[in-house]
Amino acid sequence: MQLGIFAKTFPGTNPKQVLSAVRDSGFATTQFNLACVGLPSMPDAVAPETIAAIRAASEETGVSLAALSGTYNMAHPDKSVRERGLEQLGIVIETAAALQIPLVTLCTGSRHAQDQWMYHPDNALPSAWADMAAEMEKALELAEQHDIELGIEPEQANIVTSAADAVRLIGEMGSKRLRIVLDPANLFEQATPAEVSDIVARAIELSAGHVAMAHAKDRHADGRFATAGQGIVDFPAFIDGLRATGFNGVLVTHGLAPEEAPAVARFLSGLIR
Repeated sequence: MQLGIFAKTFPGTNPKQVLSAVRDSGFATTQFNLACVGLPSMPDAVAPETIAAIRAASEETGVSLAALSGTYNMAHPDKSVRERGLEQLGIVIETAAALQIPLVTLCTGSRHAQDQWMYHPDNALPSAWADMAAEMEKALELAEQHDIELGIEPEQANIVTSAADAVRLIGEMGSKRLRIVLDPANLFEQATPAEVSDIVARAIELSAGHVAMAHAKDRHADGRFATAGQGIVDFPAFIDGLRATGFNGVLVTHGLAPEEAPAVARFLSGLIR
């Protein structure tokens, strides 16, 4: 298992500066975001010289690029917004292919028109699932063209809220290119430690064989997010559970301040060793 961090944790738009901070904080790999080169996360174009600069920064720092963020609202109530997001996803997928990044991470979206990470009561409607699934089919066509995998993360505020939802979608799509990004802190909101243990263990069991990447974010019992190791997620059990399913991929932490990164790297490194 390899340890990584969101590149966006660190400020700056110079890829060598950002990836140097990743390396110096104790991480071997990263989930990259095009904001780290001064572009929108979902751009309309990426210049060849930008791709070259990212590639050079990765080679010079020794930090590999495990994934690239390609999140847009796949369930936005306005079809034209979804169409624009899909066009931008195409650019992200092309960029990932050029950089030999194997995974592009997605957001299964929300009916909330202003924020793809915000809950909306219409998320549970069959029409919301249908719109998201139609987007996913198109996204998978792009992924197939460029030999890229797509990662969906169960999130309480999104259409795919659980590992069961994610496995259902993978079954509906019938594509091995659709994978799961499993973050234990996004599988619940308010819960007791015992409840969290049950929820996370069940999610690991359900998603076995489908997990492309794991995330390491934490939560407090009252629902507030926390830095990994500071909340109620049992990370030793999470990592052991993943390993028991045969997962040997990348564990990526996020939701922390830059100055917290070295301590989190030490904490998680001790667990994955």
